[in-house]
Amino acid sequence: MRRRMAIGGAVLALAALLAACSSGGEPSPDVPGAPNLALADFTISTYQGADVIGGEETTLAAALEHADKPIVLNFWAGLCPPCRAEMPHFQEVYDERSDEVLLLGIDIGPFQLLGTREEGRALLAELDVDYPAGTTYQETILRDLEILGMPTTFFIRRDGALHAKWAGLLTKDKLNELIDEML
Repeated sequence: MRRRMAIGGAVLALAALLAACSSGGEPSPDVPGAPNLALADFTISTYQGADVIGGEETTLAAALEHADKPIVLNFWAGLCPPCRAEMPHFQEVYDERSDEVLLLGIDIGPFQLLGTREEGRALLAELDVDYPAGTTYQETILRDLEILGMPTTFFIRRDGALHAKWAGLLTKDKLNELIDEML
């Protein structure tokens, strides 16, 4: 009986991990009733790129206003394998297109039990990622933006309207395709 319970617990833990860290991707472009940025605004504590987003402590709305360009907002975690896999693609796109869009990574690993903030910072350093990134302490952002797995990426137009939401790993080609659609 104990063995069945242990196996059942392990299966549930694996299912939770797979749900939290997803490698499949699905776009949700121009969804009516998509999260309104005014309702889903949140505080960002930067790890790097404070000068690009307007400060060490800022909000998504302030970062959008400061950047004065569309935002690719990527939610990730330090111990999420698909997040790790897509970060080099994000860095390449940032290097090539930072004049067109603001790429901003938000570490939500502590809310998903997929790493600490220190592990998030360590991942950025290990992968030599230098695009703006930070974290938030507002757990409600997961519910407010309906983040069900990681990575999850939002494509936000300059006016703050949501263009698309992508759940799962993004390749460089798909990332560029969605940016082109948004612009």
